[in-house]
Amino acid sequence: MILITGGTGFIGRALTRQLVETGQRVRVLLRPSPQTPKLPTGVPVEVAVSSLSDVRGLRAALRGVDAVYHLAGGEGEGGRANLQAVDIDGTRNLCEAAADAGVERLFYISHLGADRASAFPVLKAKGIAEEHIRRSGVPHTILRGSILFGPADNFTTGLAMLLAAAPGFLPLPAKGKTLVQPLWVEDLATCLVWALDKPETVNQTYEVGGSEYFSMSDAAKMVMEVTRQPRLLVSWPSPLLRVLTVTIEAAFPRFPASVFWLDYLAVNRTCPVNTVQQVFGLMPARFASRLEHLRGMHWTREYLRRIFSRHA
Repeated sequence: MILITGGTGFIGRALTRQLVETGQRVRVLLRPSPQTPKLPTGVPVEVAVSSLSDVRGLRAALRGVDAVYHLAGGEGEGGRANLQAVDIDGTRNLCEAAADAGVERLFYISHLGADRASAFPVLKAKGIAEEHIRRSGVPHTILRGSILFGPADNFTTGLAMLLAAAPGFLPLPAKGKTLVQPLWVEDLATCLVWALDKPETVNQTYEVGGSEYFSMSDAAKMVMEVTRQPRLLVSWPSPLLRVLTVTIEAAFPRFPASVFWLDYLAVNRTCPVNTVQQVFGLMPARFASRLEHLRGMHWTREYLRRIFSRHA
């Protein structure tokens, strides 16, 4: 039995489907919520309901579990995120429960640049979470992922919505020169599935990204071309963009850009382009070849639907 935290999220839905397709029994950990969970459609899974702060609930969810994929994180909540409770304390609680339950393998998705000494909150939280995992005694594999993309992602979908809302121009930090290395979410899920059968990945940390890297402005241009939303790309000072983002996010919690997003783009986010191929035997998809999910959408309507759905 495999337990997935964050199974209803962007990565979790892809991973859950791939695991079930390979014949694995999957249990998804859902936090208590009045909202209907976004489980993968047509994929048979078990469900356990518990928050990461509920140690007793975690122990019950881990009963009979051999491997855990820990994908849950707080950054999706933007400025309202409680990284201490979810990423740090939650990971510690899960590790302790997994060790007590005799879990044989724990997989964790971190970020490039994760470090407890980082000045960026998300990267600091991920770095501390990694330390909890390494100290737990549970055999583990940590993947520090580059920026991810795919249907309903935060990167390309967020860019498309920002372009729709942009008044003829789109401001970018650092003159749009920050390097990114987008990795298709299905490729990351495949690496996680295949790693189950690769004992050499136990107690290892890997930095994984796509097969190419380019500037943020180049990525924006590719999204503009696919969505047919031409805009002038301009450079704004990062402090000004931060103030603007914080102000908008406070009014509209589902605004498609967050302070965490700006933090991630503050410096180059790249790693060796051959890690996925050498370690997992997979050639990552090229960015431009996996943008079909952006075609044929009314992005202004999607933008308005997103920012007002929860705010209302």
